[in-house]
Amino acid sequence: MRRIAALARHNTLLRVRDPGPFLSYLLMPMLLMAVLKPLYLRAIPGGTSQVATGMLVMFSVLALHIVGAATLSERGWHTWERLRATRATVTELLLGKSIPVYAVLLLQQVTLTGYGIAVIGVRPAGAWWLLAVAIGVWGATLLAIGAALAAVVRSHGELHAICDIGALAVTTLGGALVPVALLPPWLQQVAPLSPGYWALTMLQAAIRGDVHRTLTAAGLLLIVAAVAGVVACARLSRGWGRATLL
Repeated sequence: MRRIAALARHNTLLRVRDPGPFLSYLLMPMLLMAVLKPLYLRAIPGGTSQVATGMLVMFSVLALHIVGAATLSERGWHTWERLRATRATVTELLLGKSIPVYAVLLLQQVTLTGYGIAVIGVRPAGAWWLLAVAIGVWGATLLAIGAALAAVVRSHGELHAICDIGALAVTTLGGALVPVALLPPWLQQVAPLSPGYWALTMLQAAIRGDVHRTLTAAGLLLIVAAVAGVVACARLSRGWGRATLL
């Protein structure tokens, strides 16, 4: 625990000193929610919930760059090998780096949810704990996927490209911009393969107060998180974090 706490303090300091990416992924969805709300209200039943949850999911996926950069920077600085030479295990290293980033993801989602309720006009019909579960699970899923990406990519440019293209593909396919029911039939068939689909399903079900659908989607996303976490630990423990691979 002392090793994890020391790593978490160090990485918290790094996040505090570089708030730019977090602020951009926080302010841009707020602006888009306000601008697109009239259009969604006219075009889609339940447009208020759609625009709020859709923008939240899209920009939380874009925030994968923050997650991946937390580990990739250590590889670029040639300090990852030094960390691996300490008594800390790969799991401890990932936990120490992940805790501050997880806090950033939760802060982003809680802030955007609060903005959606206070400014956009979303009216949750269910218990607040459902929203808390949805936000916590989606944050954990993004955290695990971001850690797995950091163990695979070779540069920050590559990470940016994967996050940007992946965010657009995952969220569009998941129904963040346009409800899945309005997509072409062939896209509707493959939409459930996207984590964004289940994230949007979970958040909208939590707002409606649908406990069963919320927990079902949360369970599927936790499976995705577990698989991604295992991939990250396995690759980094076998030398894939070495700076020479960049």
